[in-house]
Amino acid sequence: MSARRADRQTIQQAWATLLCRADAIADSITLALIEQEPAYLASSAPDIAAEIRRSTRDHIRQGLRTLAGAPAATDSTHEVWRRTGRERARQGIPMELVLKAYTLGSRTLWEELIRERERHRTVIDERLLLVAGQQLWRALDAQYETLVDAYRRESARMQQRDLANVLAVLDGLRSGRGGDPAFEGEVRSTLGLSASQDIGCVVGIVDDQGKPPLPAPEDALDQIGALSHWNIRDGYQFGLVALTSATWHAVVDALTPRAAGKVGVAHSPDGVSSFAAAYRLASLTAETFPDGCVGVALATDRLPRVIMAADDRSSDLLVHHALGSMWTHPEPQRNTLLSTLAHVLASDGSPTNAAKVLYCHRNTVIYRIRQIEDLTGRSLTDPRDRLLLTLALVKTGHWEKAVGTDSFG
Repeated sequence: MSARRADRQTIQQAWATLLCRADAIADSITLALIEQEPAYLASSAPDIAAEIRRSTRDHIRQGLRTLAGAPAATDSTHEVWRRTGRERARQGIPMELVLKAYTLGSRTLWEELIRERERHRTVIDERLLLVAGQQLWRALDAQYETLVDAYRRESARMQQRDLANVLAVLDGLRSGRGGDPAFEGEVRSTLGLSASQDIGCVVGIVDDQGKPPLPAPEDALDQIGALSHWNIRDGYQFGLVALTSATWHAVVDALTPRAAGKVGVAHSPDGVSSFAAAYRLASLTAETFPDGCVGVALATDRLPRVIMAADDRSSDLLVHHALGSMWTHPEPQRNTLLSTLAHVLASDGSPTNAAKVLYCHRNTVIYRIRQIEDLTGRSLTDPRDRLLLTLALVKTGHWEKAVGTDSFG
């Protein structure tokens, strides 16, 4: 018999002396693991302590049989490692804790082998004890590799299933299923929503190249403590946003620096049951941005525009009805009159204040007001006429060009 083979057999005999105490060694490892890493007990898996005890016993029995050169009792050693990786991923136990458990197990076996040598010095000498330790730690590296691969594969499968469920739930909410009590329960469970959270919808218009208007919006919302889930459908990027303490204006502020397109935000006052309405309102809000503009707006801050965007036919009728023959006036003069009208209305009808902004004489503004009233048949002293004219200016974009976006929806 060669010296190398004799050494291997001696080392295997040393490991074999521990087989009769495999379960006791495993139980001591389980106790130490739970004491050192209480996070294990925070797992959502039922009776996790008993599961760890069973799994540790399997590992120690199988590991000692392999080290002792004995055939596997049932599954192969690698299959035990793979199964553990899959199970721990499903139980939500962090990978670093699982790897710590394997390290603890290997260290405990090494310590047990040393104790066994102290009781029976003729079994293995110091040189072979060192060789046995090297074999043990090489085996640990193989365990790590197999377990980590199984853990990551199972995590990826779980994430894929979870993502598919999230996307299906978001599609259901968008289509109006939020009013179904059974579906509402599924939504809250899948998306992790509490009954106390405010719910809202963010919708952005995807550009012609298919690029979403909000890159990584969940990162921005995480910073204000808002939970969000996202999907892209039919040319729109949309997300459900759930607030705990932040405001919807805070959502707008968080998303604005990331905006690469037109984005609308709308609160869903009745929670998930009114999400479809919030989706519609948010998409209309996004559509109120002029061509070439990017930004994020809250629906309630742009209600006049949103209302008119909801019905183009009616809003076109409003424009023709409010502006009368001024709408068909020659373009240069028409634009001058519309700009003057916007500034006069924004100045509460004051020709003096409008003239300061327009850099012209007050009498010039008064003359233009007379022209406007003649061409439209409207009176700027009539509240109803002022409202109609303002809405018409908003619809045509002249209000925004003349006065800015913040002064009127």
